[in-house]
Amino acid sequence: MLFNTHEIKKLIVSLRKINSGILLMCIVLFQPSIYIAQEAVISHNTDESEGDGPTRILFVFDASNSMNTFWSGERKIKLATRLLSESLASLYGTPNLEVGLRAYGHGTKHVSGHQDCDDTELLVPIQQGSNLIIKQELSRLRAQGTTPIARSLERAGDDFPDSNGRNIIILITDGIEACDEDPCAVSRMLQAKGIVVKPFIIGIGIEDKYKESLRCVGNFYDASDPEVFEEVLDLVLEQALHNTTVHVDLLNDNGNSHETDIPLSFTNTRTGIHEPQVVHTLGFNNQTDTFYLDPLPTYNLVIHSLPQRGMAGINLAPGTHNTIHVPNMSQGILSPKFSTDRRTDYGSVNVDIHEAGDCEAFFSMKIGGSVALMTGRYDLLLHTTPVTWVNDIIISDSEFTDVTISSPGSLMLQSSVAGYGSIIDALTLTQVVQFQEGNPSGRYTLQPGTYTIIFRARQARSSTYSIKKTFTISSGSTHNLNLHD
Repeated sequence: MLFNTHEIKKLIVSLRKINSGILLMCIVLFQPSIYIAQEAVISHNTDESEGDGPTRILFVFDASNSMNTFWSGERKIKLATRLLSESLASLYGTPNLEVGLRAYGHGTKHVSGHQDCDDTELLVPIQQGSNLIIKQELSRLRAQGTTPIARSLERAGDDFPDSNGRNIIILITDGIEACDEDPCAVSRMLQAKGIVVKPFIIGIGIEDKYKESLRCVGNFYDASDPEVFEEVLDLVLEQALHNTTVHVDLLNDNGNSHETDIPLSFTNTRTGIHEPQVVHTLGFNNQTDTFYLDPLPTYNLVIHSLPQRGMAGINLAPGTHNTIHVPNMSQGILSPKFSTDRRTDYGSVNVDIHEAGDCEAFFSMKIGGSVALMTGRYDLLLHTTPVTWVNDIIISDSEFTDVTISSPGSLMLQSSVAGYGSIIDALTLTQVVQFQEGNPSGRYTLQPGTYTIIFRARQARSSTYSIKKTFTISSGSTHNLNLHD
């Protein structure tokens, strides 16, 4: 994710408000393309979780040759090491905090055409109380080499101990990958294996054209000048020490958190990126599982239920555990089927599901299957011949609703000549089948009912030679009809 200076300052203000107990969060429920004027609830818990191990922060520091360039009248490396040292000093004595330092680009002088992509080193192992040792190592760094970001991140995965804890990487860099490797893929691997949470990347005066290449690595913060760098560093450390976590309670109609196994998508309203996208899960004792979420953006939440539900304008409280309560998420099961389990000549039949009275279908399924729907009223359009409408189906909480329609029959039509015509419903006069040009002979699968064939042979030159035949189709039976008898 890419954060600009304005957003960074906005979050810093939010953090200050939290410290004084002031936070305003407004959320609006929505359906697909329709926002409902109804408030939902986010609650947050400021209690820190105990017994899950320490917070471990590994600083991955860029000491490549480009850090010698001047930034607001001072060399980048001198400015960055000084500000990082000040922050580390202020963190000394923080309970359950372990810190370490890895640097790259400091060991081998960069020579054009000859770069050392293994120039990455763990200078201070991750441990408690190593803040001052890191400060000393920072002061000894000499920026002179290349920028092996991917390899540094990969090696960083082995820098963390195997015991429980929150493992966090903070990458401070002024450039992009220089060794033709993929830091984004390495970051995804580290997160997928649970080695680290999503890394923080602080960009020091990075050119605009390079910023996007770092966004996929983790939470990217753009420090456009030294003042912003100091604010960003404080902000990142605040988030690292006080993780922002989320769980979503899908409440049934009685207000109980029993609904689950539904996919969820969070969308950053500024970038349009959909992340995270997870399947809602209830664990031990019906407790909803928890995941990390960046607190800076405003999110829209889509709950991939049928019909779709969600929330818009979600603002999280940084450094706390946020619970998002989504009401009225009860579901029942719909199962449309034919009256017999025998195979029909249709093959597969689509069933379009409409909210009651709505002309547009929101989902399509095959007859004979089952689907979970939100409680409510629905209309079904089954693509039989002719089509079958079943209206005002009621779906109730945790109940199975079978919708059974008659199985089709068959018309075996014989004609000695080619011609033109249709099969129509004898009562409503609705066209059911339009004959293709040529001989209409063949088998037609039809729902039970009374039909009329209107037909004229191609060589017949007058409407008076039209043929009319009325017949009845019964479920599971075949009706034989010769147009010329």
